[in-house]
Amino acid sequence: MIKIDEKNGLVVVETPTGEAAYQMDTPEAFKIVSDAWLRCGWDTKYVYSFSWMGRPVIQLPEDMIRIQEVLYRVKPNVIVETGVAHGGSLVFYASLCKAMGKGRVIGVDIEIRPHNRAAIETHEMSPLITLIEGSSTEEGTMDQVKALIQPGESVLVILDSNHSKAHVLAELQSYGRLVTPDSYIVATDGIMSKVVGAPRTQPDWSWNNPLEAAREFADTNPDFVLEEPIFPFNEGRIQERVTYWPQGFLRRLQTAH
Repeated sequence: MIKIDEKNGLVVVETPTGEAAYQMDTPEAFKIVSDAWLRCGWDTKYVYSFSWMGRPVIQLPEDMIRIQEVLYRVKPNVIVETGVAHGGSLVFYASLCKAMGKGRVIGVDIEIRPHNRAAIETHEMSPLITLIEGSSTEEGTMDQVKALIQPGESVLVILDSNHSKAHVLAELQSYGRLVTPDSYIVATDGIMSKVVGAPRTQPDWSWNNPLEAAREFADTNPDFVLEEPIFPFNEGRIQERVTYWPQGFLRRLQTAH
């Protein structure tokens, strides 16, 4: 149990031996409150309340702000995202490409519903977006993605489709080959491992999740390292992201093994 004592500036948590109190101005208190906030946000479907340039984007805003810094540093020629849904994140990434004057986006989904396709294809950002309908792990789908990438182009990949460990691992193995040195493949929604028992969850999420897939991929692929990106500004005391994508960034090393 957590108690928040705003009057005295304390966050109090129960421990096996009693209670532990943390000053609110400490990273420890921030993490306790943030973890509770993430769980509360999951239960209340908080991420289902945002859009970008008119299209729903079912992501935590902090994750979108963080990844824009990664995209700005890497400035990839091509951003591939598996999982389209309403297309909000595709529009977000495309708008960053337009602002940077570089890059385009490929969206892959096993089913792109007609109303979502129509909204994406008539959007202002549509010239920078290509949609591919098909299972992200099927060879034919991969062939279509590869055909859209020119030799020498830099590539960054974001995985946000089926979040089972097996599927994400298969995506990592397939799309990891497209990622260029010092760019990333991002396994989103590893928060699944932290919300087991909450609404809309399954008991096997404790192991059947993107985080476990990312860890296994990193352990067996020496060309990639699982690491936090370096963000260019932080004058605060908090070093950890408040995120739905914990340990989700896999960077391809400069030197292939």
